[in-house]
Amino acid sequence: MTGTTKTIMETYQVRKTKAQKKAFASYLESLATAWGYSFHREKGSLGVTNLVVGDVSRAKVVYTAHYDTCPVLPFPNFITPKNFFIYLLYNILLVCGFLAVAFVAGVIGGVLSVLFPMFGALATLFSYVIYFGFVLLLLCGPANKHTANDNTSGVTLLVDLMREMPPELRDEVAFVFFDLEEMGLIGSSSFASAHKKEMKNRLLVNFDCVSDGEHMLFVLRKRAKNHRKAIEEAFAERDGFRVEVAEKGVFYPSDQARVPCGVGVAALRSTKGGLLYMNRIHTRRDVIYREENIEFLKDGAMKLPTLM
Repeated sequence: MTGTTKTIMETYQVRKTKAQKKAFASYLESLATAWGYSFHREKGSLGVTNLVVGDVSRAKVVYTAHYDTCPVLPFPNFITPKNFFIYLLYNILLVCGFLAVAFVAGVIGGVLSVLFPMFGALATLFSYVIYFGFVLLLLCGPANKHTANDNTSGVTLLVDLMREMPPELRDEVAFVFFDLEEMGLIGSSSFASAHKKEMKNRLLVNFDCVSDGEHMLFVLRKRAKNHRKAIEEAFAERDGFRVEVAEKGVFYPSDQARVPCGVGVAALRSTKGGLLYMNRIHTRRDVIYREENIEFLKDGAMKLPTLM
């Protein structure tokens, strides 16, 4: 594990509040400046602050990761990119659980209003507190303090790339750390709007949750298909890793979806039956950080600009 990774893990692993994000941004700026890169904070809608290292307009490829932190939840964000039915079923079950909580809250409020008519208003307020409290937990709950995979893995990978990118290639790459991905891809949407012309055909490779799993999945958007050969060559399979480059039949909701030439990269686990899945993120169990994953992806990302 590199020195910068240790520092990020120990000091900047939680990046949820304004102060935490500002502290991380200052640390990143110090690294970028020391390594000879330009750095700026790019403001956007809804309070977004994307962190941009290098010159997006000159780069052959833009490497990205989101740096914001999700709330800690009692259940994981279970993702099965190649089996949308299972993903949908899981989320339907979560919605049913949410509706059950809302129903129970309403019943409790109703019972209390009958038993204690004088406190009817308080009983109703009680039910609303339970209902909206659950919603706030999903959206704005306390930060998950364990973010090794989602998305400290992407953040540290980009930092390692910044440090080790050969000087002759630094003008051919740029790095963008997106804000507010967890709130609905807001940071990448703001970036795509601000750089619409520049990113029309420019390759963007987004690393989101890349340290827990040995199956590396590359999800290509339509215009990224032109770079498929270069991607396959740069990230060629080797012992301990399976690499899959997919264009159709894959669902991976992350920041690459906001640009036409986007590629999403994720590390996945697999069952004996071949089901690919991610099952720890958004919980306290998100502590798996496979250093070999970071090394593999870093090596490929350093090769990619030379193949384009």
